Amino acid sequence: MPTIRLEDVSKIYKGTRKGYGPQAGRRGFETLSRVNLQIEQGEFVFFVGSRGAGSSTLLNLISGVLQPDEGAVYLDQVNLSKLGRRQEKKLRYIFGRVPQESNLIRTATVFENLCPPGRFGRMGGTLTDGPLIAKALGLVGMADTEEKRPGEFSASECRKIELAKAILYSPPILILDRITDHMDDDSIWDMMHLLDEMNRRGTTVLMATQARQFVNIMRRRVITLVDGRIVGDVAKGRFGDIV
Repeated sequence: MPTIRLEDVSKIYKGTRKGYGPQAGRRGFETLSRVNLQIEQGEFVFFVGSRGAGSSTLLNLISGVLQPDEGAVYLDQVNLSKLGRRQEKKLRYIFGRVPQESNLIRTATVFENLCPPGRFGRMGGTLTDGPLIAKALGLVGMADTEEKRPGEFSASECRKIELAKAILYSPPILILDRITDHMDDDSIWDMMHLLDEMNRRGTTVLMATQARQFVNIMRRRVITLVDGRIVGDVAKGRFGDIV
């Protein structure tokens, strides 16, 4: 499985910064500033910080959803900014992602949401993907929900469905952006058990979260961001550790 490396990575947002702080009201402000970071295969890393600190941008850069304005992001020795179209398509099988904002289609069934684009309705897709979808939903505690629609579930259950989609093809790297925000404590705890088991089997887990008590219980690597900069990087850390 691949090693992730960021070298002097900066990302500049083109709009006007909202909120408070030194960059409030500025145009062309940096959401990430000269970040250097290496994540080895099989690590479990929490990214913590206040909203707007840059954790979502960082995860999107790591997974190739965004491109840096300065610096480079590498997967092993491959610069993600230099990928061709065919290589870019392979990223969906390397990274399993749960974005900060839900991308479930409310009018589609759970099966349709999880089935890869272009595969639903084809005999091959139904036969090949069906058992994988059932297995993934079972792992996250959402068995036998394939024919239901997202609107029938709570926000917490919808996040579980999105996690099932992310782990569907056993990707080597999981990117989870604030998946815990709309989850109840019991669901978070069940999910942490699942992620811990997957990590022990070799999956790299990168999670941006505000779930302080669970970060403290897990005692994994904790990276703290403030205003687009890494101010803390602690092995077996606690929420907000900077030393």
